[in-house]
Amino acid sequence: MFFYLSKVLWFLVDPGNLILIFMTIIFILSLLGYAKSVMGLLGLGVCTLLLIILFPIDNLLIRDLENRFSNPKPLPATVDGIVVLGGTVDQSITASRGGVAINGSIERIFEFARLSKLYPNAKLVFTGGSGVIGGQKLKEAHFIKPILKSLSVDTEKVIYEDKSRNTYENAIFSKKIVKPNPQEKWFLITSAFHMPRAIGVFRAAGWNIIPLPVDYMTEKSFKFKPSLNLRSSLNGISIVLHEWLGLLFYWGMGYIDTFYPKPDY
Repeated sequence: MFFYLSKVLWFLVDPGNLILIFMTIIFILSLLGYAKSVMGLLGLGVCTLLLIILFPIDNLLIRDLENRFSNPKPLPATVDGIVVLGGTVDQSITASRGGVAINGSIERIFEFARLSKLYPNAKLVFTGGSGVIGGQKLKEAHFIKPILKSLSVDTEKVIYEDKSRNTYENAIFSKKIVKPNPQEKWFLITSAFHMPRAIGVFRAAGWNIIPLPVDYMTEKSFKFKPSLNLRSSLNGISIVLHEWLGLLFYWGMGYIDTFYPKPDY
C-alpha cells in the first residue's frame, strides 16, 4: 500500500507536475474572469522560477545530502559482503530494444565491480526489482548480468534480489536472502544524495553497514553559481524534494530510526 501511495503523492508534488497544476489553475481562473488573481499567480510563478535559476538552491541542498556520508579512508582490510542498489538499467527500454539501456547511475556498478576484485571472498548482492507501477514483470536484476560480465565480475557469484520496489524493500528482502549477522561488515553502494535514506533503512533493518557513496552531482565545497538553466535546476529540485520527502515518510513509517541519519563514527 505504501508503495502505491508514495507514487501517487510524488505525482502530485513533482516540480514538473506542480507547474502543470499551477498553469491549469491559472487557465481556469482566466476563463472565470479573475484577472487580478491570474496576474498575481503569474507574477508568483515567474518570481519562483527566476529564484530557482538565479540562486543555486538545488545545488546547495543536494550537496548537503551528498556530504552527509563519505567513503571510509583507508578501506577496511576485509569485509563480509558488498550490496549495491539497483537504479542503473531501464528495464522497459532494454526489453524493447534488445540492448542494455543504462541511466546515470552506472557508477554504482563500476564501484561494485572494483570492490569485488579488492575483496574476492566477500559475498556480492545486487538488489533491484521494479519501482514502476504496472511494470512489475520487468525486474532490473534480470537485466544486469551483461554489464557485470563486461566488467569481469563473476556473475555466478552474485546474489540477485529481484522483488524489491523501493529502498526499504531493498534492505528487507536482501536481508531475508543473505541473512547477515550483526558481526558481519557490509559495504553499501548507492548514489551519494540517496545514501542518508539508504543507510538509515539498512541500519534499521539490522545490517552492520559501511557507506560507499558514488554518482556525485556536486562539488564538495559550495560555490555560488547561478545555473541559468531551468530544466537542470528543476531536475535538481526534484531530486532534493524526492529525497527529503522520502526521509520524512520513512521516518514516519518507522523504516528509519532518525529523520536524517548521520555517520556513526
